[in-house]
Amino acid sequence: MKVFEIREKTREELIDMLNGLNRETFNLRLRRGAQELPNPLRLRTLRRDIARIKTILREDEKGIRKLLEPKKVATKAKKGEKGA
Repeated sequence: MKVFEIREKTREELIDMLNGLNRETFNLRLRRGAQELPNPLRLRTLRRDIARIKTILREDEKGIRKLLEPKKVATKAKKGEKGA
């Protein structure tokens, strides 16, 4: 995964992606101990993707580079109601 693809995501999406990658890494490590992996380089790419996501999340926390804000859905006022 490229950095520009990661930067296009919101914080919530990145956290979900990080959890999924950690889960996949765990499963691959278990399989590596029990049997041969079909693609052993997948562990390396997962490790690097996890590091990229953590770096981008940390940059956002420190204020170095901001992430995208989640899109807000506009709600329509019901007919006959006035907005304050």
